[in-house]
Amino acid sequence: MTTTLSPEEIKSLVSGELADPFTLLGAHPVSLDKGPAVAVRAFLPGARTVTVLDLVSDREVKTRLVDKHGLFEAVLPGKMEILPYRLKVNFGAGTISTFYDCYSFRPVLTEYDLYLFNQGNHYEIYEKLGAHPWQHQGVSGVLFGVWAPSATRVSLVGDFNQWDGRRHQMRCRGASGVWELFVPHLGLDLLYKFEIRTREGILLIKADPFAFRFEERPKTAAVVHDLSGFPWTDQDWMTSRARQDPLSRPLAVYEVHLGSWRRRVEEDNRWLMYREAADELVPYVKEMGFNCIEFLPLSEHPFDGSWGYQVTGYYAATSRYGTPDDLMYLVDRCHAAGLSVILDWVPAHFPRDAYALEYFDGTHLYEHADPRQGVHKDWDTLIFNYGRNEIKNFLVANALFWLDKYHVDGLRVDAVASMLYLDYSREEGEWIPNPYGGRENLEAIDFIKTLNSKIYERYPGVVTIAEESTAWPGVTRPVHLGGLGFMFKWNMGWMHDMLTFMSKDSVHRRYHTDNLTFALLYAFHENFILPLSHDEVVHGKASLLAKMPGDDWQKFANLRLLLGYMYGEPGKKTLFMGDEFGQWSEWDHDQALQWHLLEYEPHKGLQRFVKDLNRVYVSEPALYELDFDPAGFEWIDFRDADSSVVSFIRRGKAPDQTLVFVFNFTPVPRMDYRVGAPLPGFYQELINSDAACYGGSNLGLGGGVTADPKPWHGQTYSINIHLPPLGMLLLKSKVG
Repeated sequence: MTTTLSPEEIKSLVSGELADPFTLLGAHPVSLDKGPAVAVRAFLPGARTVTVLDLVSDREVKTRLVDKHGLFEAVLPGKMEILPYRLKVNFGAGTISTFYDCYSFRPVLTEYDLYLFNQGNHYEIYEKLGAHPWQHQGVSGVLFGVWAPSATRVSLVGDFNQWDGRRHQMRCRGASGVWELFVPHLGLDLLYKFEIRTREGILLIKADPFAFRFEERPKTAAVVHDLSGFPWTDQDWMTSRARQDPLSRPLAVYEVHLGSWRRRVEEDNRWLMYREAADELVPYVKEMGFNCIEFLPLSEHPFDGSWGYQVTGYYAATSRYGTPDDLMYLVDRCHAAGLSVILDWVPAHFPRDAYALEYFDGTHLYEHADPRQGVHKDWDTLIFNYGRNEIKNFLVANALFWLDKYHVDGLRVDAVASMLYLDYSREEGEWIPNPYGGRENLEAIDFIKTLNSKIYERYPGVVTIAEESTAWPGVTRPVHLGGLGFMFKWNMGWMHDMLTFMSKDSVHRRYHTDNLTFALLYAFHENFILPLSHDEVVHGKASLLAKMPGDDWQKFANLRLLLGYMYGEPGKKTLFMGDEFGQWSEWDHDQALQWHLLEYEPHKGLQRFVKDLNRVYVSEPALYELDFDPAGFEWIDFRDADSSVVSFIRRGKAPDQTLVFVFNFTPVPRMDYRVGAPLPGFYQELINSDAACYGGSNLGLGGGVTADPKPWHGQTYSINIHLPPLGMLLLKSKVG
């Protein structure tokens, strides 16, 4: 058949080797011997006939098959304005389809969009790349965009085109490396992926890095979804949050793995869905007195056993528990209950799943090419190339995305230490120094600073938390003062030292008091959160209760003592689910917590104790106002190692906000034990961890004690108390 295309052009098109199909498909001016004309071309493998509609008034223009693989063309003489037109296609067996030709539309992404993304500064790039319901040139459809700079061709594939990569070849936007295609008529809930031809001619089928939703694992296709329609009711919460200072407010975090908090045993042991969690988890956390829920990662991930820390869909809420709207509903319900929401976020590494980010366009696009920089040895995962502008943009925008679209109140950034050090978990010769010969990952540091700067610039009142286990200076100092810019840092050293100390038999604790007190030497160097996290109750480490020494009574008493000490020390608080009622077994992500234990009084008593700790914590400013100011803490005595008794003062901003904590880390009651007191008057007993209602022996002060004008422990006054075995007393000064 005669055609306006050369044989080489036809071959490049039908073989799928054409970088930009818009140069040949659609309507194009051509010059014929008789003068100017317009050639309309459509590549529709499997079609029998193709007719062009809407091009010239109401005429139907029949095309000719110019290549047996499905290339059709019509040539119309003269010049004309080309608007989006429709095709009427007979696919055989009586199937007639009429649709707008996607190759009749102009580009959607602006040059400014592409410029900002390549510069690393398009922080709303998730509004453009990925899949978006779109109105373009008066026609409804879906805009698809993906970054694959080394690809020689990218196609959209899905159920709508029988997963045929020849049908919807995308438009290359030049040197930007971005490919886009507006497909009219498509709508929500469609499955799709990208078919990418590499420089070597290999076809890769890849999931969309910016997809908002995925099929439930083990399936891996992305799903077209619109995030804009959820009816949020938390406007007052969001307005109030922006005016708050998280540093001077209480933060009692309940850390949750949603898949194992509760399960429906009667329904094949399935986990709760997002909306079910809104009905069950939210009221429970509220009743327990926590004011924040921190979820282990809820981004899409293929392997349950990774707990969410090996992410394949950074912009997608995992479909395990429901739809994106369902997660929004859960967050909205949290805010209605006065609970903030923190998500674990994983920018340090990603898994090797072939359908996801690894070797995305046939090159090491998201990861470093050199395994000395690009492979995380501990987890056999891949490390982001933070030096690429587009990768930094991908991650910073992703953090902002969760704050924007899901209204979350903070991000706990996982594995920060592995990002900061080029030699993290590597032997000599297994890492590459930075340009100055050092071990610091300068590109990752720049990414982290940009991340925190943009978050606090755009979302005042939210928090970022670093899981960082080294002595890196200034993790929680502002970027403009030379720090990394996080709001808080998990105090991993405190967690290790406290669990080491508490696991000792009480008779040996006298020799390990340094484990108890060391954290106060650096407590005000950073803005610390004191965590007792999921990592400490898995992989043979035993549950918190099982770690405690002694018989069952002593184990419960010791755990109450540990939790009381955590709430007494300066720093915000994080407690992993199940620890609040004393789960005996290690955490198992495939099973629900051991809720049946609450049938037994010791577990109910421990749960009641945690509830009261939270009640006192949020109601006493001395326990949170000056967490990061040395003026808020003072040792009374930590030198009585022989008795394993320590005591300290917590202060708030007001003079009447003074609390005294006394701890006895042995099972021996200390009768008539004198402790220094900073003020005269009555000291009310706010909490006694040995109270009978908590499962203790009920040795205490009977409500309080009056200070004597007798100097002790360097204080002007003192109190004489009966100190319960393995017990904590929290006393409040009632001057006047």
